[in-house]
Amino acid sequence: MEFREELARDVQAVRDVHLRAFGDHGFVVADLVDSLRDIITPDSGLSLIAERDGRIVGHVMFTRSLLDAPRRLVDVQVLSPLAVKPEFHNCGIGSALVRHGLAHLAERAAPLVFLEGSPGYYSRFGFAPGGDLGFRKPSLRIPDDAFQAIKLPRYEPWMTGTLVYAEAFWRHDAVGLGNPDA
Repeated sequence: MEFREELARDVQAVRDVHLRAFGDHGFVVADLVDSLRDIITPDSGLSLIAERDGRIVGHVMFTRSLLDAPRRLVDVQVLSPLAVKPEFHNCGIGSALVRHGLAHLAERAAPLVFLEGSPGYYSRFGFAPGGDLGFRKPSLRIPDDAFQAIKLPRYEPWMTGTLVYAEAFWRHDAVGLGNPDA
C-alpha cells in the first residue's frame, strides 16, 4: 500500500472512491470533495490517497476552517471526508490514511483537527468529544458525540470557541445529520 498526496490526474479516481463508499449520499460527498480541493494550498490542507497495485482505493481530506476563539480567529483543520472502496473495508486503509494525515498536520502549524464521525472509530487516533474539550459545534444538526477534536502540538490552552466550517460544507449541505422529520 502506498500513501501519497492527491495529484491532478487522480480526481476522477478519488471521485469514484467516494461514490462507491457513500452509496446514495456519494454524489453530495464527491461534489464536496471537488469544491474543497479549491481551498487546499501547500500550507493549508491535505488530500491523501491510498493506492494499491496502481489503483486508488482510499482517500482522506483535511481542509482549513476557523475556530472563533475569544482572542482571535484560529486556522484549524477539518477531517472530512474519509472514504475507502467497500471491497477494501476492514483492511486498515482508513486508519492508515488518518494517521498519515495527522502526522503531516502535526509537522505543520495546525493546532487542532475537528471532524464529525463515529466516536468508536476516531477515538483510536486520539479524537475526543469537542464539547468536553471546550469547543462548540458549528451546527445543532451535529450530534454531540459525533463532534470531535484532537489537539496537535501547536495547540494553546486559550484556543477554545466555536468551529466555523469552510463555506463549501454549507453550500453542499454537508453539515450534521439531516432530519427528515424536522
